[in-house]
Amino acid sequence: MRPQSIDRTAPMPVIDAPWEARAWVRERNAQGRRVAFVPTMGALHEGHLSLVRRASELADDVVVSVFVNPTQFGPNEDFARYPRTWDQDLTLLSQERVGMVFAPRPDQMYGPRFSTLVSPPAVALPWEGEIRAGHFQGVCTVVLKLFQIVPAQVAVFGQKDYQQARVISDMVDDLNLDIAVDVYPTVRDADGLALSSRNRYLPAADRDRALGLSRALELVERRYREGVRDAGELEASMVEELNRAAVDSIDYAVVVDPLTLSPFTAPLPEAGRGSGGEPIAVALITARVAGTRLLDNRLLR
Repeated sequence: MRPQSIDRTAPMPVIDAPWEARAWVRERNAQGRRVAFVPTMGALHEGHLSLVRRASELADDVVVSVFVNPTQFGPNEDFARYPRTWDQDLTLLSQERVGMVFAPRPDQMYGPRFSTLVSPPAVALPWEGEIRAGHFQGVCTVVLKLFQIVPAQVAVFGQKDYQQARVISDMVDDLNLDIAVDVYPTVRDADGLALSSRNRYLPAADRDRALGLSRALELVERRYREGVRDAGELEASMVEELNRAAVDSIDYAVVVDPLTLSPFTAPLPEAGRGSGGEPIAVALITARVAGTRLLDNRLLR
């Protein structure tokens, strides 16, 4: 659990007060130092640490937040049992180039009269938005608050939560926020499973079933490279592979526009939006294995 006293003079101070975290960042900015921010809900793993290392490439100082945000969990979701590994998180962060950890209490983020919520952009409406009512409202609210508390120049998010990254990017654009959003590729275990804090829920005996997600994405990418351009056919391939893996259930397995996340009504285009290798489509999967809800995706270029 979190320590009662917080050492603000340590090489990696842990700060819980929003005003003090803001002052820490502004002091660095006043010195001409660029600050990068990595928001997390803790239960850190190598995927999170890759975001920290990416942030250290983009800035002089790195701030990591650790806060399990209650407003993005639905009433029947896993907020109470979401893994909390505070001591281990601090140990991992102390081994990286982290300048400060922001770890507020819930009452410091949401006061007794808190009532302001952020309406998410249109890209939040399908897929996760349909299944998890209110989820992205909670995400946008807490991320906007975190951006105000930690006025960094760039924030780093993982591609694994692809729709979340798109939602945050559109919120930043729509609200003219003075922060850049950098999305870093998904980090995987050696067997291909996308790293996730919720993976620790998976019994070892069910891991092969969970690998059905990455195998389905590999299949859809292979079929796309072989020339298949019909989104429905690609989606059917993913569903077939997921069923072969015997996942418990499939929330969705779709090939959609990488910006709007809208389904394709015509064959996939032959080229991306620009000359920089932008993706033509993204394959999104959410499925359940042993009671654990797993997300994964693959960009089609």
